[in-house]
Amino acid sequence: MASEMNTKDASPRPTSIDPGEIEKFRAMAAEWWDPNGKFRPLHKFNPTRLAFIRDEIISHFGLETASRHPLQGLRVLDIGCGGGLVSEPMARMGASMTSVDAGEANIKTAMTHAEENGIKIDYRVGAVEGLIEAGEAPFDVVLNLEVVEHVANPEQFLKDTASLVRPGGLMILATINRTPKAFALAVVAAEYVLGWLPRGTHEFDKFVRPREMERALASGGMDVAHWQGVTYNPLADKWSLTQDVAVNYLCVATRPG
Repeated sequence: MASEMNTKDASPRPTSIDPGEIEKFRAMAAEWWDPNGKFRPLHKFNPTRLAFIRDEIISHFGLETASRHPLQGLRVLDIGCGGGLVSEPMARMGASMTSVDAGEANIKTAMTHAEENGIKIDYRVGAVEGLIEAGEAPFDVVLNLEVVEHVANPEQFLKDTASLVRPGGLMILATINRTPKAFALAVVAAEYVLGWLPRGTHEFDKFVRPREMERALASGGMDVAHWQGVTYNPLADKWSLTQDVAVNYLCVATRPG
């Protein structure tokens, strides 16, 4: 509810924030919940990644699969939450959500939508550094989805987010690989040919290879459990999981208990 939400500043020293990237998404903030708008690819992708996230969390913590609220009792952090496309479903599954984004317009959109749907989420404007400086307690699960390719210092960002995972906890990441195939599909095709995303949404040089991610997470005390590719079938207009991580991929990492 509105009285239970806030826009606390979680970012006294936002070293991971790239102002240019924030401006890109500020301009699109009002369209987050339009399934046919600029975020249509995310709406199409969301069911696949949410099912993956749910199953990984249930498996890792040994939770009840058939429960209506299987994530009840878990503290979950959604870094770079945007308009709340993942935060809201996670909250509906019972998770206690803290969701942070550097774009104030994104957070206002997310808060309004959550309020309209009676969903309680602790939304905050800011970045991961602010949570650390404020002494935020580590979380059971940290979601790091489509964010690392938009930050100023990916390696430090990954280390910082890793520090917010409690011992025995889990981090789930999603990003784009830095490969010729990813450039062709995620940049040229998605932005310039098909027009799925505004031109300039992604910068190829900021894409992160799996081994680069693994090294950064390891320096933050995390172990990569496995990778999962995600691919789009244009004929079926559907995303699905695959073993091919050459373009979009998910990563599951754990902190030893």
